[in-house]
Amino acid sequence: LLLVLVYEVHVYTGAKLGAETDSNVFINLIGTRGDTGKRKLHRSKNNNVKFRHGQMDIFCIKAVSLGDLEKVLISHDGAGPGNGWFLDKIVIKQKEGKEAQEVAFLCNRWLDEYQDDGKTERELTANSKYFVKENSSQQWRVQVKTDGDSPEPQECKRTLVIYGSKGKSDELLLSPQTPGYVCFLPRATNEFIVETGDLGDVYKIRVSCDDVPGFEGWHLKSFHLEELHTKQELNFDCKCWLSLNREDKELVKEFPAVNEDQKTLPVYKYVVSVHIGDRWEAETFANVYITLYGKRGDTGVRKLHTSLAEGRKFQRNKVDSFLVEAVSLSHLQKVVIGHDREGYGAGMYLKMVTVKESQDSDKEWVFPWWNWLDTHLGLCETVCEIVTVGRRLISSPKLPEINMKSSGLWIMDITGSDLSNEEDPICLSFIFYGNLSRKKLPLQVTGKAIQFKDELADIGSISKIQVTGPHSELKQPWHLDLLHMKHTGTKEEMYLAFDCWFNPNEDKCVELPALYADQEPLPVVEYAIHLHTGHLKKADATGEAYLCIQGEKSDSGKRWLNSRNSLITFARGQVDVFKIKAVYLGKLNQVLVGFKSLKKDEWFLEKIVIKEVFYTFSAHVFVHNDWINKCSKKDFVEVAIPLKETSVTSLLTKDFDIKSRGRWQTWVHCTQVPEDVPDIQVVVFGKKGKSPAQEVQNLNDNPFLLTVGDIGDITKVSFVLSGPCLGRGIKLHKLRLKDLDTKQELGFHTETQWLFGEDGSETVTELAAVRPDKPPLRGVLYSISVHTGTLPASGTHADVFITVFGEQGDSCKRRLRHSNFERGQVCISEMRAVDLGQLSKVLVEHHNIGYGAGWYLDQIVIREPGKADGQYAFLCQQWLDSGVGDAQTERMLK
Repeated sequence: LLLVLVYEVHVYTGAKLGAETDSNVFINLIGTRGDTGKRKLHRSKNNNVKFRHGQMDIFCIKAVSLGDLEKVLISHDGAGPGNGWFLDKIVIKQKEGKEAQEVAFLCNRWLDEYQDDGKTERELTANSKYFVKENSSQQWRVQVKTDGDSPEPQECKRTLVIYGSKGKSDELLLSPQTPGYVCFLPRATNEFIVETGDLGDVYKIRVSCDDVPGFEGWHLKSFHLEELHTKQELNFDCKCWLSLNREDKELVKEFPAVNEDQKTLPVYKYVVSVHIGDRWEAETFANVYITLYGKRGDTGVRKLHTSLAEGRKFQRNKVDSFLVEAVSLSHLQKVVIGHDREGYGAGMYLKMVTVKESQDSDKEWVFPWWNWLDTHLGLCETVCEIVTVGRRLISSPKLPEINMKSSGLWIMDITGSDLSNEEDPICLSFIFYGNLSRKKLPLQVTGKAIQFKDELADIGSISKIQVTGPHSELKQPWHLDLLHMKHTGTKEEMYLAFDCWFNPNEDKCVELPALYADQEPLPVVEYAIHLHTGHLKKADATGEAYLCIQGEKSDSGKRWLNSRNSLITFARGQVDVFKIKAVYLGKLNQVLVGFKSLKKDEWFLEKIVIKEVFYTFSAHVFVHNDWINKCSKKDFVEVAIPLKETSVTSLLTKDFDIKSRGRWQTWVHCTQVPEDVPDIQVVVFGKKGKSPAQEVQNLNDNPFLLTVGDIGDITKVSFVLSGPCLGRGIKLHKLRLKDLDTKQELGFHTETQWLFGEDGSETVTELAAVRPDKPPLRGVLYSISVHTGTLPASGTHADVFITVFGEQGDSCKRRLRHSNFERGQVCISEMRAVDLGQLSKVLVEHHNIGYGAGWYLDQIVIREPGKADGQYAFLCQQWLDSGVGDAQTERMLK
């Protein structure tokens, strides 16, 4: 009989803006013995309101034992306002007998018909399973002291992550056990009980606060951790601010454990440099996030907000450097970098990331990418993982002129894993590629560290280093960690992080670019090789085969397609796919194919198609259409196949085949909004016209619908204040539009942007649409001179409004700031607007309120500064008066 088990389902809602949902959520757990069927997640065991921003909810599901859990189907019904949901992950815990099992299902995506791919159901597969023996979890008492000058606490998520020798905890939310209880008051000590897996020896903690608008900060004094089973105690001396406007301007801090028995780990201010490429539209205005990983843990996700370089960050062909403070990570291994697609239609072209341990370091870790982080280009991903190729000097060694062609030796140190038996050395070949020639050095590795020396004369400047092998019988796998090279003459130095295993019966070939201080390293690229065997009779063959790809920069070296001591069969009409990694070869020009068959098989090779996996938009075709191997059974037959053609798919944005019906999901996020929220209208302008004015339904980032009709490509959005002017402006953080039909997204630059001016004196604010394929319209500050006539009683004290029309739309109705237009005077006002192009007409009007409202207008002159032909005069020479002439109080001037 199968047991009935209780499955504890931990659902983690993400920490993105608008991540929470009010919808009904359903789950189906699928295991090796069946599934639970679709179950509604009714009541959260640990929260009154479920699926809130950044929250973890626990649900219990009773079911007959499902065996090993493999998949989860999670969905929602889209009911209720704000129904979209950003799910981070699901962790399911179950206990069968004495063994507890924990399975993680990562999601990190929206379930939202207006976001991502528009799906509200996702199938998640098991990411990690680990069996937890009873009592292997740890319970900690966490005591947090807040300093006396810390501000009164605000609504803000504060989290803790604990790192140990066996792993790290989840993000632990520091929230009161009793609803309504206020934590983190000045001079307070707060206590929390948290549960983690077995972390081993704890060496650091990370504390973070959410970036909530208006958050004044938290002055943290100390953390004290006590493990409740073992009574182990740990102290963390903090004494720092978590605030964006004090000290380091950081909301994330790491602290090493202070122990008498062991040395306290150092805290580094890593300098992370982001190198943007020199490509059209390479820049981004999105928020960029990075995580550094080393042999000792990671930094967690960090927002790169304050660049050490001047000017706008992440611009084309620019390098921005940021400080990321963290407890020492030891040797860096990889970075994960991405952006949130906010504010800009397209992504960015990232050349590489470099990281040094401090601003005084003379060496830096190198992470080359040379690709897009973009929903439409390259891999069509906005986040990437880059493994380091090694470390290099930050600047070239300065040598006396006389020594410029300095002779000397390269001293090379290899480090790897231990060899249990030094009598069985590992035979490897190190091949040094230079710009003049190459040199192969056979090497016998006999221990964990080995040094060798060579002049590497006549090969020129080293471009890459390739390691092949093992060339002898290997009894156990061996790991190559690092190759350190230093030249005794030029003092050039580089560390190449090979980080790879050499296994028995395998012909391995790995390569890395040389890392010079003043050169940008080429990336290591994965090439997918499609071998097409012909459909002819007896086209198939069995034997040994290799190939070598040749490009304008270098070649891949000989790469074996069969594993050692075994043969490979190419079947008739079949396509065999192989993947190799090589330092970027540049434009490919030919492929060498070697084949040998003991049975004298002849192989009809139709063609080879090579695709660069990172740059999916190009395929290189090499056509052979001939037989290989009509010779003796001993010798390899080698053929050279030249490039026939390269097909390149378009690099431009996705084609939106679906017709748009002009319905746009809209997000507006503002702060410093007056309590009595004013009536704000929005007008959307396009190439073919403009939408009717519609009400802005909310300013707190909840999506609402704008129906704009067929107005062509959207060029700008105008916010119009219906009532009187505000006492101060409204801070705009985000404006985003998404077409419900085509899924096209538009961003807008919202940095330093206020609705209705910082002082609230304006009635219209305009923002230009930013799209990936064309630059946005520029902002213009127009100067408007209003000339009142000289006839008796020409002046007016009424409010005057104008609308300026141009080839690119109109300015919407603006109130001129001057309150009185006296007889014979010229009043000058300024109007900030998105470029209207060539101006054509002006509508001028007044509200006919107040004593002597009638007005005789002579002319209006509009100037566009910095433009040679940027002055337009609009003659009127008529009354705007309900009691004179045609009694009109508005006129269209052309």
